[in-house]
Amino acid sequence: MKTMTLVCCAAAALWSAAAGAGEIKVLSAGAIQPGLERAVAQFNRASGHQVKIQFNTAPEIAKRLAEGYAADILIAPPAVLDEQVKNGKAAAQGRVPVGRVGAGVTVRASAANPDIATTDALKAAVLGADTLVYNNASTGIYLDRLFARLGIADALKPKTTRYSNGEAVMEHVIKGKGNEIGFGAMTEIKLFESHGLKLVGPLPADIQNYTSYAAAPLTGAPAAADAKAFLAYLATPEAKQAFVAAGIE
Repeated sequence: MKTMTLVCCAAAALWSAAAGAGEIKVLSAGAIQPGLERAVAQFNRASGHQVKIQFNTAPEIAKRLAEGYAADILIAPPAVLDEQVKNGKAAAQGRVPVGRVGAGVTVRASAANPDIATTDALKAAVLGADTLVYNNASTGIYLDRLFARLGIADALKPKTTRYSNGEAVMEHVIKGKGNEIGFGAMTEIKLFESHGLKLVGPLPADIQNYTSYAAAPLTGAPAAADAKAFLAYLATPEAKQAFVAAGIE
């Protein structure tokens, strides 16, 4: 415990000492948006820096970096970071864990909640749905594998609608009709609850899928020193609390 306290104090001292008016560009996966925006607001107020965030899905992040997009920090699942290390875009050292996000089920606010209490109940719910909606990113990739494992992939494919990102999924469900079920990161669903969406709940525990996220410095970062300060801040208890408050474990 004493060692952890010393590490946190050292990290806090680093980002506080580096206070200035620099702009830091962050390229991030969208599922952690609520927590990251809270953490960034705290950091900006305390340090004088201005952190600018561009949210994208994992495939879009890879595409943008391949096209030469210049940023200072990448926040994404470890597999995405590892791939960018291989591509020479992200540094192998200096990675900071951010948290993990579970997958959830959503319907429009006026719709009845499907029974998702157990895996069998969820299976029956999706087979009985008129339409399923989910993304082509981390959540969608997992759902494809899950439905194949449950032996229902072929039955669901004709009535499944896919989008490149979670925001498009949520907007579809809000405007949808009939017995429609959507899936997405729990954090993304909660972002749209005030716009006509309803979080039914997380996937059953035995089939829940958590996507972990970490932050890493990008090679050739335009504001490398300032980026180091923000990464140090992400390791502090204050930053962790901001993520936890937004539902990111």
